[in-house]
Amino acid sequence: MTAPWLEVLDDTIRACVAHRRQDLVEWLHGRRTQLLDRKVRVLVVGAAGQGKSQLVNALVNAPVCAVGDDHTTTVPAVVQHAETPSATLVADDGLTAGPRALERPVPARTPVAVEAATARANRSPDTLARIEIGLPRELLAGGLALIDTPPVTDPAALSVPTALPQADAALVVSDATGELSPTELDLLGKVVRLCPMVLVVLTKIDLTPDWRRVAERNRTRLANGGLPATVLPVSAALRLAAARAGDRALNEESGFGELVRCLHRDLLGRVDVLAGQSAGVASGLAVDQLLAPLREAYTATRQADTGELTERWREAGRALERLQRASARWQTLLADEVADLQSDVEYDLRDRTRQILREVDEYFEVADPAKVWPEFERWLRDNLTAVAETNSRWLLDRFDWIARKIGRHVAPREPDVLPAAVARDAPPGQLGELRMPSIERFGIGQKLFVGMRGSYSGLLMFGLATTLAGMSLINPISLGAGAAFGAKSVFEERGNRLKRRQAAARTAAHRYVDDFYLGYGKHSKDTARLIHRALRDRFSEIAEERRAEITESAKAIKEIIDADAVQRGARAQELKRGIDELALLRRRAHALRGGGGAAPRELTA
Repeated sequence: MTAPWLEVLDDTIRACVAHRRQDLVEWLHGRRTQLLDRKVRVLVVGAAGQGKSQLVNALVNAPVCAVGDDHTTTVPAVVQHAETPSATLVADDGLTAGPRALERPVPARTPVAVEAATARANRSPDTLARIEIGLPRELLAGGLALIDTPPVTDPAALSVPTALPQADAALVVSDATGELSPTELDLLGKVVRLCPMVLVVLTKIDLTPDWRRVAERNRTRLANGGLPATVLPVSAALRLAAARAGDRALNEESGFGELVRCLHRDLLGRVDVLAGQSAGVASGLAVDQLLAPLREAYTATRQADTGELTERWREAGRALERLQRASARWQTLLADEVADLQSDVEYDLRDRTRQILREVDEYFEVADPAKVWPEFERWLRDNLTAVAETNSRWLLDRFDWIARKIGRHVAPREPDVLPAAVARDAPPGQLGELRMPSIERFGIGQKLFVGMRGSYSGLLMFGLATTLAGMSLINPISLGAGAAFGAKSVFEERGNRLKRRQAAARTAAHRYVDDFYLGYGKHSKDTARLIHRALRDRFSEIAEERRAEITESAKAIKEIIDADAVQRGARAQELKRGIDELALLRRRAHALRGGGGAAPRELTA
């Protein structure tokens, strides 16, 4: 039957494979192999000068680790059981920081003397991965392996995958000259999370008279901090002296008797339980490594990064509202401008034609239509044509100005928005025919008849008057008066006929100008309406194009936002399932450690 811890470890490996964490897969495979060989690895850690190496020497009763102020450990030393004493320097293969740095077999192995191994390794630490030392010791025969490590200067550096998470237990070394420092408390907090079993070894009690008070203060601080670590005061000097003298009482006084019993009882005597706890630690650490990025991704997925797109979508809506208001404004403005233009054009046309009529009236005060009519007709046609051209040009110029003015409101970024339909059509080139009014000819017979009628009246009036003087009715005086009256009648008749001709000419000219005003006025209004419609249609087309462009852009942005929301929802569900699966796996790993509550917190002071 497969052990429960092995199932949890294998499930964790599969989870790491699923999340593409090959580094964790390799590390967990190595840890699985270690746990199956039933060897108990005990890591000896601590700051510099705390007596780590001397502790290892005292435990195995052999000077396997260099000690002294000038012999700080720089290369990890693995002390394990062997039938005969041996030491091997294992060269660094460039992967010493990997998951199995202390156990990976490498080609370059150099045998050295046991007592000189660590001293020699300390002289070239950059080229070595570790030191393997074998000793025939009863303490080590049960599968115990002691690993002396370089001093810890930064507790935060102890993380997966380093040597610490591969240990089944850890001895945190601190001397009894003072209480645990903040750095050592940080180290303990890290070690408790990374190792299933932790012992705090208080060294150098032979040099500190009040070591019991220090030990008790340390136990209190560990209990208050929720750090499940046992404090064991020891003296390596007394232990080595007891070993040389074979003094059991001195050995007990050194504290190493309790330390060795603790190692046998809690480690070697509980290999299977410790393997499960170690598997739980390894699985928990790996799962935590997987959970952190998943939770970050889940939080990022829930917090949509569509603020810019949403703002652009809202801005498109506001742009449509502005466009609608602008459309109403420019249509009103165009209608007002066209109404003003038509009024001005009509007034200009009326004013110019009235000026022509005044000139016509003045002209026919003296001119005889019968004599000057062809010349007058040409003059009137030319003037009316000039009026039409000037008025039409002014009309089109004003429309051009209106179009550009409205265009700046409709499409301020487009330099040319004038419609192609706005053509500068010339006014009608054909004017109606100006017919000469009917003029009665004042011929010789009419003159004779008018003269005779006037002469008769003069002859009769003066003849009767002269009869009173005794003269006959027809006499020289009456004949002269008749001749004078006849001539006056002819002259007056000729003047009257001229005035009638002038009046008829003026009437004909007025009628002709009125006909021109009506005809051209109709053409001008039709032209204004056509151009107005062309401008309105063109500007409406531009506004509609902009509206369609904005609507399409808003629709595309909304589709992106909706698609992103759907994708984020699906991604969030997928991440949530992964988080739930890993959380369940983490609870299973935590159960292997034998803990029912939360993991112990880290002390920082």
